[in-house]
Amino acid sequence: MTDREEFIQIFNDKIHRDGADKLLDFLENKSDFFTCPASTRYHNAFEGGLLRHSLNVYKCLCAYMERPRVKEEYGLSASDESIAIVALLHDICKVNFYRTSYRNAKNDKTGQWERVPYYEIHDTLPYGHGEKSVYMVSGFIRLSREEAMAIRWHMGFSGIEDKNQVGRALEMFPLAFALSVADMEASYFLEKSEE
Repeated sequence: MTDREEFIQIFNDKIHRDGADKLLDFLENKSDFFTCPASTRYHNAFEGGLLRHSLNVYKCLCAYMERPRVKEEYGLSASDESIAIVALLHDICKVNFYRTSYRNAKNDKTGQWERVPYYEIHDTLPYGHGEKSVYMVSGFIRLSREEAMAIRWHMGFSGIEDKNQVGRALEMFPLAFALSVADMEASYFLEKSEE
């Protein structure tokens, strides 16, 4: 099964809200979600990188939520639908965000200069990161407050926001904390081997 097929299967199996069909249509036919990178150079900076990252975060979040301590001691639970929504769509802000450009680089093997492609940011909707994802998803489906906060604060303490505000949000909305852990696990551990 390809990453695209896996994403669509999870999406269709787990997400059943009004507007979900229009959201999937947008991802498939009006965006570059299935082909764009996850970043310009940090993690999954390759074609299809965002799709792979979204699947990795989904798998990491599912595994995190299944830990006995998370359920028993912390009392954290979320529906399968909520888990799929926040994990698969947390970085939707990156669709139609990158474009391919070219620069000259020296080939280490030949010593010759070559024209090579690279990704650059071309942001036509400068609305932040997490908040932009919330805004975009909310245009199609209604999010619960917990889901909106999880997507908004998924960067955790690695974002540029005031650390006190981040800490308060993660304390108040445990799914946001869980998603930020899953996002970091995918970015810093799983995806290091994929590049």
